[in-house]
Amino acid sequence: MATLNRPGTPDGHICGIDTAMEVIGGRWKVLILWALHEHPQRRFGELRRLLPGISEKVLTSHLREMEADGVVRRVSYDEVPPHVEYSLTEDGVRLNDALEPLAAWGRQRSLEHLRTGP
Repeated sequence: MATLNRPGTPDGHICGIDTAMEVIGGRWKVLILWALHEHPQRRFGELRRLLPGISEKVLTSHLREMEADGVVRRVSYDEVPPHVEYSLTEDGVRLNDALEPLAAWGRQRSLEHLRTGP
């Protein structure tokens, strides 16, 4: 994904969160990370089934961006029919680990809202 350069910053980023959000920005990327964490080495169709509502075009685009960002690995096997599997890289695993406290916060918030209302 291309860096969104901001005036006055040498690399276009303001802080580490800015850098991370560039990698996980978008409606589906964190869910793709979750799916590949919970179900390692998945084929495209399997990933799509794990993410109801995602279009083929969006999944393809996000997987390409995440591969370019170094968080997803794409392995293509020389078979007929073609066989491609996706998995998390070491960076992808570290990113998922970094997102776990945010996920815990979200789970807790959901439970509190179920008990008390919004």
